[in-house]
Amino acid sequence: MVISKNVNRLLRYRSLLLKMQDLGFETVYSYNLGREAGVSPEQVRKDFSQFGIKGKKKGGYNVIELLFTINNIFRKDEMQCVILVGMGNIGKAMLQYRGFKHRMIQIVATFDIDPSKYRKNCPVPCYPMEDLKRVVSELDVKTAIVAVPERAVQEVCDQLIAAGILGILIFAPTIIKAPPHITINNISISHELESLIYQTLHVKRD
Repeated sequence: MVISKNVNRLLRYRSLLLKMQDLGFETVYSYNLGREAGVSPEQVRKDFSQFGIKGKKKGGYNVIELLFTINNIFRKDEMQCVILVGMGNIGKAMLQYRGFKHRMIQIVATFDIDPSKYRKNCPVPCYPMEDLKRVVSELDVKTAIVAVPERAVQEVCDQLIAAGILGILIFAPTIIKAPPHITINNISISHELESLIYQTLHVKRD
């Protein structure tokens, strides 16, 4: 069974492979990737096997071929469309983030409850929540980003799921009730900072 940690590491390997390709590397070994990713060579090989990726014994991996295989796994040969709910500060920052384009991700529509933010005749239109189900169906989107106040997250997720969304990224530490076939990832900046602060306070100094 493939879990989110395996997926995240595979994406990390992909980023490293892109850098290696730019530097002119033709072959890479599990210990190269492991050293740069902060994991053991055994973990690299285990992660690859989870996705059916095999290398040559003692011959490593061809960088171009490995990138091609990973790109196919994540369908990087085609643009992946997502929608965004919440056009506050975080939502606007997500919409303006240029890194999505390089990773073949495109925000194709946004939603908000504030009528002053509605825009339909622009590259990325903003719709009222009442249009959610129609737009999701028309655009055939399965993934959404939620950047709304914590108190509204569950309600918004319920609406997204009812509209046909299968994967949701949330910028809040909220625990969401959802059917088992729905994938929900939470990002809490405050929790990440608290964890980082704890680790810096308890680091062992030589």
